[in-house]
Amino acid sequence: MKTKDFELPDQNGKVHKLSDYKGKWIVLYFYPKDDTPGCTKEACNFRDSIDKFQKIGAQILGVSKDTIASHKKFAEKYKLNFPILSNETKEVIKAYKSWGIKKFMGRQFEGIIRNTYLIDPNGKIKKFYEKVNPLTHPSEVLSDIKSLQV
Repeated sequence: MKTKDFELPDQNGKVHKLSDYKGKWIVLYFYPKDDTPGCTKEACNFRDSIDKFQKIGAQILGVSKDTIASHKKFAEKYKLNFPILSNETKEVIKAYKSWGIKKFMGRQFEGIIRNTYLIDPNGKIKKFYEKVNPLTHPSEVLSDIKSLQV
């Protein structure tokens, strides 16, 4: 799958384009909902690893369908130090195959699937992570970038 360029606002209303980050590694992660247990763990683990990502030239971008206002509260509450992008229309989420049927406590519903794309500095998807573990995912991605840089 090729990357699809997009423009989405972050928690401060600043618009980000995927193409703005050409020349950098991009960790484009999709998560279900602000301020929920798994999403908070994942965001905080990326936050805590930001120096390591920056050191190897990587940009973290989180995406969910929550509003800019929701993202702002979430980012401020947990002192998130990277852009979390709002995609209320779900257009980008669907384009990156991160919307689908989920199961929880015996019921099925549509929602955001926790997926991540690792995109190289040339804009090519190098790795696709499905149904990630929010606790170990950031270190897994860091390790993969390091091994791919060699």
